[in-house]
This record gives sequence, structure tokens and C-alpha cells, in this order.
Amino acid sequence: MNTPTRIAAFALGLVAVFGASVGVGAAFGPFGTPTEPPPAHADGGHTEPGHDDAGHTEAADAGPAGLQVSEGGYALALASGTAPAGPATPVAFEVLGPDGHPVTGYQRDHDVDLHLVAVRRDLSGYQHVHPELGGDGVWRAPLALDPGTWRLFADFTPAADGTNRTLGADLAVAGSYEPRPLPAPSAVAEVDGYTVVLDGELTPGAETELTLAVSRDGVPVTDLQPYLGAYGHLVALREGDLGYLHVHPVEPADGRQPAPGPHIRFATTAPSAGTYRLFLDFRHGSVVRTAAFTVTVEAHEEHGS
Repeated sequence: MNTPTRIAAFALGLVAVFGASVGVGAAFGPFGTPTEPPPAHADGGHTEPGHDDAGHTEAADAGPAGLQVSEGGYALALASGTAPAGPATPVAFEVLGPDGHPVTGYQRDHDVDLHLVAVRRDLSGYQHVHPELGGDGVWRAPLALDPGTWRLFADFTPAADGTNRTLGADLAVAGSYEPRPLPAPSAVAEVDGYTVVLDGELTPGAETELTLAVSRDGVPVTDLQPYLGAYGHLVALREGDLGYLHVHPVEPADGRQPAPGPHIRFATTAPSAGTYRLFLDFRHGSVVRTAAFTVTVEAHEEHGS
């Protein structure tokens, strides 16, 4: 679809805010039917915070994941590239294997077979959900969607090869689109009476450690509840292309289990300078909350002649 056509579609109330996605749309015909075999690329998966490396092989590519709709013979096929806005919009998709059929066998990560992260392309909306797999090989989940273009990331590990992958595809949500500016960079986020403070900086091309401290009413929270087997989950996305960064938990040096707060530690690598959005999911009082941060990554300064 060319730009004039999208603009016309927007004027008709369909959504014309199709952001720049990589490899989405042209690769697929009807739902679940690739028009050509998925290309074999270097794997670009990631390990979500708290994921145990035992039992699956992580892809070697350290660059951001989720930029491709197909990779390593696997492909993400949405039932539809458009959806209505609403608080519980049904979304359906398949993960197609190298044989072109829906994948039904997965290795479980964090007690589930697949993680679905939905992010509006201006980074103003974020959801991390766990869809259900039907007997027909179709994953289904309701999402709270407002008008605009959303990027859907499927994070999964096929049982067939044990390699973790993150694939991404765009979903256009109909309605009147109102772009929202990205919040200014800040090391402090407030959510539902909780304060989360981010300590540490992202450095282009180098792994760095980030520590997030959770408090409530000025009192450190030391009884965080496990959420899918971990005390916190961190998703990092690069503004623009929505590159999905690899994020890893940092375990205590003495080999003990992490304390249930107030500190949650992660390690990640920013592939380039730019602006990033970080989303921390944590559970307390039997409720999962998300704290969001905007982070600016500065380019390295060259020294010497």
C-alpha cells in the first residue's frame, strides 16, 4: 500500500498511521499462508528477564529483535492487519514453522509457551499478555487498543529447535489517531502510588547493568510477588524502528535467589545511540503494574587523533 492510499484510508476512518515496519505485509497472503518461504536470517531472539537459559538456545545476534516478521524459517502471521479500537479487541495469529504449518510445540518460559507484547508505535501504549493456543494452532488474546499502529511482538521458543525468537508485525487500529509525544527522559516513574527509580545508563555497543528500586509512600517495597517466576520483567524498545532489546536478569553473585525487592537488576546492551523506552512489570498486592521510563543513549565520544 503506497502513502497516498494510506492517507485516503485514514480519511475514510480506517487508520493511515502505518509506521515503518520491516518485512511486514508483503510476505503474507491469507491468514497462515506465506506467499513465499520465510527467509533464513541470523537469529535475533532474546531472553526475557528471569528466563532460565537452561533448556533453550539463545540466538547469537546481539542486535535488537522483533524487527522482522520472519526469521530462521519461522514466521508470525496475523489473522488480520487491521482491528477495531476497544478495551478488549480480539487478536489472533499463528506462528508458522519451516514447514509452513502452525507451530504447536513450545518450550515453556516463565510458565507459559508464548509472550505477546503489544506497543503503540509512538510508544504511548504497552501491554504484555499471554494468549491462549487453540487446537487449530491459532493464538488468541484480547488487547486494549486505541487508534493508531501497534507493533505486536511474539516471544517464543519452538520445541523443535530450542531457539528463543522474537518476531514482530504491525497491526493498524481504526479510528481517529492522535499522536502523543514521548515523555521526557527521567529516572523516576510513578504508577498507582508506587515510585520506581532507575539507576544505571545504557551504553551503545556495551552491556550495562540497570537497577530499578520500587517504593511506596517513601517506604522500600521488600515483598514483591513473583510474576511468571520472577520479581520483575523489563522490556526495552528503541524509538523509531521499535527494535526489541535483549534483556537479562542479573543474579546475586553468591548464587542465592534474588531478594523480593526493593531492587530488581537487569543487564542489556543498547545497539546504538538514540532514545529508548523501558517498561518494567512488577507485582505487588496481587496486582501487576507497569512503570515506564524514557532513556536517552548518547554516542561514544572519540578520543585521540
